[in-house]
Amino acid sequence: MDGVRHYFIDSHTITDSVNAGRYERECLALLDILFQSNDVVILSGGTGLYINAVCFGLDAIPPISPSLRENLFIRLQQEGLESLQNELRQLDPVYAQTADLKNPIRVTRALEVCLTSGQPYSSFRRQQPAERPFRSVMVSLERPREELYTRIDTRMDAMLEAGLVDEVQSLLSYRHLPALQTVGYQEVFPYLDGTYDYEEMVRLLKRNSRRYAKRQLTWFRNQGNYQWVGPDEDERILNCMI
Repeated sequence: MDGVRHYFIDSHTITDSVNAGRYERECLALLDILFQSNDVVILSGGTGLYINAVCFGLDAIPPISPSLRENLFIRLQQEGLESLQNELRQLDPVYAQTADLKNPIRVTRALEVCLTSGQPYSSFRRQQPAERPFRSVMVSLERPREELYTRIDTRMDAMLEAGLVDEVQSLLSYRHLPALQTVGYQEVFPYLDGTYDYEEMVRLLKRNSRRYAKRQLTWFRNQGNYQWVGPDEDERILNCMI
C-alpha cells in the first residue's frame, strides 16, 4: 500500500454481518481518533452507499431479522436475481428506477427493509444530510474508458496469478454468505462446479468487473457533487482539499 496506513482492510471476516449502518458507526468512531492527529483523512473506495453513509448519514432503518435475511438469500440461490428484482420493482418502484439492480446485495437489502417495515426502502433514504464534525470534499478519479478497462483486465490477470481460484475454492462452504455474492466470487463458483471452463470464467470475470466499474461511474456522475479529475492532476486534487 506504498507505506500508507489503511483501515478496514482485513478487518472483518466473511461471516461478519456488515452493512452501511454498521460501517457508518465504525468509520465515524475511527475518524474521531484520526482527526486528533491528522488534518485530512482520505476515504477511498467505490461503494457509493457506504461513502454517503459516512459523509451524510443514513436514516434509521428497522432491524432485520436473521431469518428473513437467510430466506432472501435462499431465494436468490434458488430463484435467481430476476425474481427478487421483480418483487423490488413492485414494492419500491422509486428505488428500483435508480438502484443497481444487478447487485444482489443492494436488491436483497432493499427487500429486507420493504418486507420488514411494510414501507418502500426509498422512504427511509435521508433527504437532509446529518451534521458532521468534518467537511467532506468529494473527488472522483476519471480515466479514459479504454485505459480503465485495460487496467481492470490486467488487475484480474494479476488476481488469478496470485491465487484467486484457490481462494474461492477454500470458501466453497461459505458461498451462500452475502459477502460472497459479489463480482470476483460469483464467476468462480460455477467454474468450480463444472458449469463452464477456465477460459469462460476469465472472460466473465473481466466482463463483469468492467460492467461493475461502468455502473459505479454512472452512479457517481448522477450524484452531482463530485469534482472529476484525471490521474495525473495531482495539483488539482490537492486544490480540491483547500
